[in-house]
Amino acid sequence: MDARKEGLLLKTLFSDQVRTYAVGSGLGMWAALRPGIILCVHPQVRRWLVPFILACSFYFLLWIPEDQPSWVSALVKCLPILCLVVFLWAVTPGRSSSWLLQGALVCSAVGDACLIWPEAFLYGMAAFSAAHLFYLRAFGLSPLQPGLLLYIMLASLIYYSFLLPHLEPDMVLPVLAYGLILSSMLWRSLVRGGSAGWGGVLFTISDGVLAWNAFICSLPFARHVIMTTYYAAQLLLILSGPRNPGLKTH
Repeated sequence: MDARKEGLLLKTLFSDQVRTYAVGSGLGMWAALRPGIILCVHPQVRRWLVPFILACSFYFLLWIPEDQPSWVSALVKCLPILCLVVFLWAVTPGRSSSWLLQGALVCSAVGDACLIWPEAFLYGMAAFSAAHLFYLRAFGLSPLQPGLLLYIMLASLIYYSFLLPHLEPDMVLPVLAYGLILSSMLWRSLVRGGSAGWGGVLFTISDGVLAWNAFICSLPFARHVIMTTYYAAQLLLILSGPRNPGLKTH
């Protein structure tokens, strides 16, 4: 679905008292789809997005040190994603695509919690792999556009040629498997277009910076970049889901 069609669907969905927000107006990074993509937001939808924005703000303001893993820090990190699960439940009840997107978010929250503890890194990677598979199923395989996949795989090969020499031998296969699933999700999100495409790109950037920072060398402001792009990516990915959903009024 291209950006214009996606905008029309959102406008149809939230036609009552719709206000149009262009990129960069009022919603900050949460509305940063790109120039030319217009997000039409019903007041009730904005209300359900408020907990997500507040949870993100709480995470960045609290800024629990990474060397102090705890269930509190895991909850603070997962809370914005759990807010998006509630958002989908509220604005798109009973839709099959919503269940898939909610599954992706729940798996992502599990992955977020696992990554709090370094010894659970592989479990976190497995949880995020499951999340990407949910996104893959939600975005579908039509149209196929295999040529785009070739470009993505070429870019991935270049990136992993730098990353793999820095991995422990027992990490090579899991990281390659995860990279293949992530690249597939990026492919389908770009084919879908609109906010899904930008969400897939931001998710890939977030994971790329995380891996580089963890395995190759420490990057300045890495955590800021990783989490900002990650939360924005999840929001953009789920905004691509509704096509003709219902809107709860209670």
